[in-house]
Amino acid sequence: MTNLTYVQLLQASFAAVFSQTLLAQALLFQTPLSHHLIQFLSHNLTVSISCTGCLLISILYYFYARPFPVLMLDYACFKPDFDSKLSLEALLYVIRRTQPFSAKTEEFMKGICNKSGLGDETYLPPVTFRAENRAKLVSSIQESKEGIFSAIDSLLSKTQIDPQRIDIVIVACGMFATVPSLTSLVVNHYNLRPDVKTFNLSGMGCSSGVISMDMAAKLLKSSRLIRYALVVVTENLSSNRYFGHDRSMVVANCIFRVGCAAALITNDSSCRAVAKMELVNSLRTHNGADDSAYTAAFQLEDEAGNLGMSLKKDLVRVAGVGLREHIRSLAPRVLPLSQLVSYAYSVVMSAQSFSGESKPTVPDFTTAFDHMCIHTGGKAVIEQVSRVLRLGDEVTEPARMCLHRFGNTSSSLVFYELGYFEAKKRIKRGDKIWMLAFGTGFKVCSLVWKSLMDSCKEAENPWSDCIHRYPLKK
Repeated sequence: MTNLTYVQLLQASFAAVFSQTLLAQALLFQTPLSHHLIQFLSHNLTVSISCTGCLLISILYYFYARPFPVLMLDYACFKPDFDSKLSLEALLYVIRRTQPFSAKTEEFMKGICNKSGLGDETYLPPVTFRAENRAKLVSSIQESKEGIFSAIDSLLSKTQIDPQRIDIVIVACGMFATVPSLTSLVVNHYNLRPDVKTFNLSGMGCSSGVISMDMAAKLLKSSRLIRYALVVVTENLSSNRYFGHDRSMVVANCIFRVGCAAALITNDSSCRAVAKMELVNSLRTHNGADDSAYTAAFQLEDEAGNLGMSLKKDLVRVAGVGLREHIRSLAPRVLPLSQLVSYAYSVVMSAQSFSGESKPTVPDFTTAFDHMCIHTGGKAVIEQVSRVLRLGDEVTEPARMCLHRFGNTSSSLVFYELGYFEAKKRIKRGDKIWMLAFGTGFKVCSLVWKSLMDSCKEAENPWSDCIHRYPLKK
């Protein structure tokens, strides 16, 4: 038993004995309880001192043990230069120029691009537009620097936080690791303090943005000595283009695009007046013990030794199974009582069904959240989430529009989607926002935010120059 548990036990015991003594006196003498309290304390100095001590201990314990708030001061998304845009037709030309493919493979890639849900204004790294065949390390580092520094500069400009106040730096990049690490790149560029804590995350795919925020939140809750955490989520396409002929690995060349986001979060409650959102819940579920889930999205070499990311046909099914497991754990935390009762009843009725055809009804998650940032991994993934959660087109609209405008930006995708809500000025004070992301492994991750202010149009929003064109008509 910890010291804090002993304190709680002492307080409870003292309060019980003290209250029972006063109650007995009040009943015996038939006088008000307050009269006996004053009289009792005035004639018992020891008890008065003990009560004062217990009160002080209770106050100190409250300030020591109360949960720390996790506030997101602001976030920023990287928006590449105009000349980094590439239409789907131009992309096919670039891929064909880089590596000759058979007519069947070219037709397959064309079909993927046309069905992907991506538009003609997504962004690719600078090396895509150069004559060189394969990216060198310098090209990959250039891509990382452009995205990371641009996002952080914009974030620091919006929050007006001195970089010297940053206590934690977390950088997540699924498929690119350098020596020194990307966190060291940030520390060096912004001249951060020598005692800054750094965490470099890799290999977690599109879920790493949500995971990084969850990790930062847990670190901020653990200590009051830590005040500000900088989270940067990015991906690197320069070093991960596939040059082979395996169809499952060619898909990645067609759907992934440049993107990066940075967020600044704190546990300082005095920042509530200027913070955008407060984290109210988070959940991570991992299905890596299942072989099909583990290999659904997998980095490997093809028969010719070309390295690439294999996206199996089973990926959409795995995402659906993982999401069902995830919402079973998430539902009790976020759903209103009426939905929980309805869901519990459907589970009982399905268990009693002898035919086995009856299945539990899916709870209505729109009763728990005002806005949903659904994983924009691809058109098929968005449709699968829509089927599992039974969501209408109006709920999946931001995800579909984000996929069209920016493509699959991997770990940063939920921030671009959040930017869509803000550009449309749909978020109001008190609204709850659900961030849902999938990742290799296979993982499903959620963040639940509560908005602390109404959204407004910002010049730094990546949608600022095109939001008037969205949503697109089908």
